Amino acid sequence: MYSLKDKIAVVTGAGSGIGRALAQNLAARGCRLALADIDEAGLGETAALLPGETDVMQVRLDVADRAAVYDFAARVKQTFGTAHVVVNNAGVAVSQTIENLSYEDFEWLMGIDFWGVVYGTKAFLPLLRAQNEGAIVNLSSVFGIIAVPTQGAYNAAKFAVRGFTEALRHELRGTGVKAICVHPGGIKTNIARRARFYADPSGETDQAKAAAHFDRLARTTPERAAEIIVRGVERGTPRVLIGADAWLIDRIQRWFPASYWSLMARFV
Repeated sequence: MYSLKDKIAVVTGAGSGIGRALAQNLAARGCRLALADIDEAGLGETAALLPGETDVMQVRLDVADRAAVYDFAARVKQTFGTAHVVVNNAGVAVSQTIENLSYEDFEWLMGIDFWGVVYGTKAFLPLLRAQNEGAIVNLSSVFGIIAVPTQGAYNAAKFAVRGFTEALRHELRGTGVKAICVHPGGIKTNIARRARFYADPSGETDQAKAAAHFDRLARTTPERAAEIIVRGVERGTPRVLIGADAWLIDRIQRWFPASYWSLMARFV
């Protein structure tokens, strides 16, 4: 088991949801934290929830800005000397058909959900490689396992994160650095309410109704998701599925790789 006590943990998207729960979980394990989010208010709220003795650094960060991510990595090195666990968690969503999806929305999502992961990985990987220790943890999704109508942009990003992280895992084989790809199922966060929403798979155009439907499907709390991710880091698990729905979706995709949507449409 990899001990996290006194390790330096970096978490993006730490202002809410899974990122906030990860910060709390890692702090409870004795980590020193470098937390980043574009939402400064949310980031401050997260920091306020941590134990008073937690050594924490807070940085407002747009993960789609390559120079800013590299500057963040440099600040982490200057402040803490290194990093051990880097969780590229920040993410957004767009709900729209591919035909009607604007390039602006597509590029906005890819900048955060894919390029943010790439920048975070490449900016921090040299620190981990130099000490031959640690883990890069990249958040994909069950939408990196199956494709869903109106989620073409999100699918593209999350499938890309999966391929990117699995390739990195192969490249790091035999080293002390792990590459972990995380596939959450439905998590009780505000991602559906904060999405750029136009239509869902059923044709619903009312975001509040679609978000309420997502709430009914999302069975896993951010705290439970964080616990599973951190346990995966401690165990060096290369592929982390979160929630019974994620495990079921993974199996259905394997059994019916071309026809899974006909089985799942009524639920998703």
